[in-house]
Amino acid sequence: MIKINLLPQPRRVERQEGSQVWMVVILVLLLAEIAGFFVWHGQLAEELELRQRTNRELQAQIDQSKRTVANHDEVLRKLEEMRSREAAIQQLQAARTGPTAVLLELARMLTPGRGPSVSPEKLSQVRRENPLSMHNTGWDPRRLWLTSYVEKNRSVKLDGSARNGEDVSELARRMNLSDYFTDVKLLPGQKSKDKATGLQLVDFQLEAKVQY
Repeated sequence: MIKINLLPQPRRVERQEGSQVWMVVILVLLLAEIAGFFVWHGQLAEELELRQRTNRELQAQIDQSKRTVANHDEVLRKLEEMRSREAAIQQLQAARTGPTAVLLELARMLTPGRGPSVSPEKLSQVRRENPLSMHNTGWDPRRLWLTSYVEKNRSVKLDGSARNGEDVSELARRMNLSDYFTDVKLLPGQKSKDKATGLQLVDFQLEAKVQY
């Protein structure tokens, strides 16, 4: 008589069913991981594209800036040439009209009732700080006359005669106040006698810088 033991058979079925469940779980996890990988990869791709687009925009701005300043040195050179040319023209104009303006200023200072060309602000400041440097508005310029005027490299030397030393000092004060003269220096003079009138005179020399 043959006996068949059928008891272990359900356990094998349960084991097979359990194995299938685990396989399904593993498959689901694997699919979820794959899906997550694709999502993550897509995000990285979008971020990479955004950075590349930003880099392209920045590079375009850099290229535009380079094109804008490509001739920067050339522009500076031409600008410097224009400034040098303008300065040369101004010097020529000053050299042409400056000496005439200085001579007119001297004539103005040696005209009765006139005085040096000076701004009201400067005149007010000199009056406050050193009243003795003010010119004498009642001075008679006919008490002094010039015999020589020499200008070289913006420096002038005046020779002349005056009735006395105060007349020479008055001329020096007027020149110091004038906007046309600076660094006025009174050189040592000497007394002389006018042959025609016999009057005692003072021969003087003045040096100064001119500005125009």
